[in-house]
Amino acid sequence: MRCNNFLPTPLSRREMLSQAACGFGSLAFAALGAEQLRADETRLDPFAPRETHFAPKAKSVIFLYMDGGPAHMDTFDPKPQLDKEHGQPFKMKVQPTQFDNIGNVLKSHWKFQQHGESGIPVSELFPHLAKCVDSMCMIHSMTSAFSEHTNANYFLHTGHGLQGRPSMGAWAAYGLGSECRDLPGFIVLNGGLIPPGGLDCFHSGFLPASYQGSVFKSGNAPVADISPLEKTSEAQRRKFEFMRQLDRLGWAGRGEHAEIEAAIANYELAAQMQLAVPEIMHIDQESKATQEMYGLFDEFPQTRIYAQQCLVARRLVERGVRFIELTCPNPEADRWDQHSGLKVGHERNAKAVDQPIAALLTDLASRGLLDETLVVFSGEFGRTPMAQGTDGRDHNPFGFTVWMAGGGVKPGFRFGATDEYGYYAIENKQEMHDLHATILHLMGIDHTQLTYRFSSRDMRLTDVHGHVMHEIVA
Repeated sequence: MRCNNFLPTPLSRREMLSQAACGFGSLAFAALGAEQLRADETRLDPFAPRETHFAPKAKSVIFLYMDGGPAHMDTFDPKPQLDKEHGQPFKMKVQPTQFDNIGNVLKSHWKFQQHGESGIPVSELFPHLAKCVDSMCMIHSMTSAFSEHTNANYFLHTGHGLQGRPSMGAWAAYGLGSECRDLPGFIVLNGGLIPPGGLDCFHSGFLPASYQGSVFKSGNAPVADISPLEKTSEAQRRKFEFMRQLDRLGWAGRGEHAEIEAAIANYELAAQMQLAVPEIMHIDQESKATQEMYGLFDEFPQTRIYAQQCLVARRLVERGVRFIELTCPNPEADRWDQHSGLKVGHERNAKAVDQPIAALLTDLASRGLLDETLVVFSGEFGRTPMAQGTDGRDHNPFGFTVWMAGGGVKPGFRFGATDEYGYYAIENKQEMHDLHATILHLMGIDHTQLTYRFSSRDMRLTDVHGHVMHEIVA
């Protein structure tokens, strides 16, 4: 009589090859031994630290995502020509823009001044960041392939303009594992604004689900369902141990299934997070001076929100989290996306992030962490030098500014340039794949070798593109 609950154990690939055709198939399989061994190690412990291709300069990345696209000619790339021709028709060839509402030349509302020993110019929007320019590396010639938010966000985050690809944070966690055993390798600190394109910007795509971004919110409940279910820690421990035994039995009887393995790893990590997350989010453990430096007592609520994110990001770096992304708080001015109301909108956005980011750079440096932490500041594109209507700027993917600090980049350095209006990148033009290749390089990864087999092809963050910006590497 046959038991309907009986599941015969299938042959593994090794067993099948060793038994088929007198075992000659196993000879061919042996050639794949080194690659398979690494895959098995990743499968058994997806969070285990892994060797880099060469000595890394950065152990962690903090990605300060500026949602909507700041205007580079109003922030870090001054253009005196705009002052000279303010209100005049734009003289250069104009590309199709997002809303095709092209006005006259629009000068910046803010004055620029050179700062630090490097003399890097910064606008009045960032009085705190202006004091940190000697640790920053400006890239003034970044470009994007997309002028619409959703596609440009996918491109910035995943290297592809359509949804479904792994985020660069997921690639970093996959390639390097994690030095932290009780927190995810890729964490997103959500200030209140999820980018256009949604959570797919932080997804693991075709990589195992263990590497997707874990979204932490502000407030008392940063992660959903993180509170222990049992009344005592001992009861909780016994429950999880029993679940592990059941998982192993189910896994052993059904062969290799990446989805099951990833789910088991995620549940085990979640158990560790129940202790780690509350502690990491308790920023009241920090000194009052530190909290004041970040802006946690500022009268502007969005500054307080971003200050908490930046302080938590530093605490996560201290615990070995590999990749941390910060989204913007809602400044009541539509992100950095000022198609109108440029002055009010950019001032609100800048006030929200200026003091917290400056404090983050200062704090990391004082603790000896900036040299091994790469801080990246970027939107998905820039803005146009001509007005949209009378008091806004449209999207501009043809040339904009990104800056980095720490993590092996040249401090107090400017690289690339846009034309006299800030419209097109004209010197050392860089593409998004180049930015990704450089970030991976600073983390000790050759972007051409960080691949994952999917749909009969070796996939990578940079696809078939990308070169490292060696000029900015210290």
